[in-house]
Amino acid sequence: MSSTVSAYSDKIKEMSMLSLICSCFYSQPQPNSLYQYGDLEVKSLNKRASGQAFEIILKAPADLSPDRPQPLLSAPKKDLSPDELQKRLEAAEERRKSQEALVLKQLAEKREHERQVLHKALEKNNNFSKMAEEKLNYKMEVNKENREAQLNALKQRLREKEIHAAEVRRNKELQADLCG
Repeated sequence: MSSTVSAYSDKIKEMSMLSLICSCFYSQPQPNSLYQYGDLEVKSLNKRASGQAFEIILKAPADLSPDRPQPLLSAPKKDLSPDELQKRLEAAEERRKSQEALVLKQLAEKREHERQVLHKALEKNNNFSKMAEEKLNYKMEVNKENREAQLNALKQRLREKEIHAAEVRRNKELQADLCG
């Protein structure tokens, strides 16, 4: 008796108050099966943060109770005449050919699109190369012109210095002639 009381007290400590009250009203555990149809049973598993999980259980096919719905039987096949069989074969061949033609057409369109994309990429690359080359040529021309302008300015200053130096020499000679 004391072991039963201790087991119930341990159980009470583990359970929430709502679970305890519900267990008083429903002494038998409730099955967590949500749905049953024939040989199919769906059970709800623990809820998760990402959603709800289910377990689907298929019963053994040996269970053939009369209340269980029987599987659907396929319609009885009728005998086909050779002409009907030939027509069906030809129709199947037509469908296969049309499907093959459709696949080939889609493949050709895809290849054409790939070719256009490749052509466009090559064209962009060529345009970029031309623009880069033109920009480089322009910069080189500007640098050449600037260098020539700097050299011409330097030559002009040297000429002016030479003219000034010649003038100073001449003035010095004139002074030396006057003084001497």
